[in-house]
Amino acid sequence: MQNQKSALGLDGNVTALIGYPVGIVALILLFIEKDNKFVRFHAIQSLLFWAAFMVILIGLGIISGVLAFVSGTLATLVGLLSFLVWIALLGLLILLAIKAFQGQMFKLPIIGDMASKWA
Repeated sequence: MQNQKSALGLDGNVTALIGYPVGIVALILLFIEKDNKFVRFHAIQSLLFWAAFMVILIGLGIISGVLAFVSGTLATLVGLLSFLVWIALLGLLILLAIKAFQGQMFKLPIIGDMASKWA
């Protein structure tokens, strides 16, 4: 499946790859790709990953903002935690893009199951 051409005219693995770095591209791929299940799976997984990524970072930002009223030290620690989470999620995003380019159906624990069901 991954070697089939996508709706963009690119190989499936290249098309699946470009959905990860920029979440809006995955949204576009989801709407225009009808036949290639490999590309659809990675587009859905990318969108779900980006949504979870944003929820986590916004949640940590809110917690940091609330803690700023209590203690500057606690707010700084949560800010540092936010930075570490951001780096870890960026690393995971790179891993997902590499696995898509290699033609693997690499699934994240919860998000991957949802994406395979919806693809």
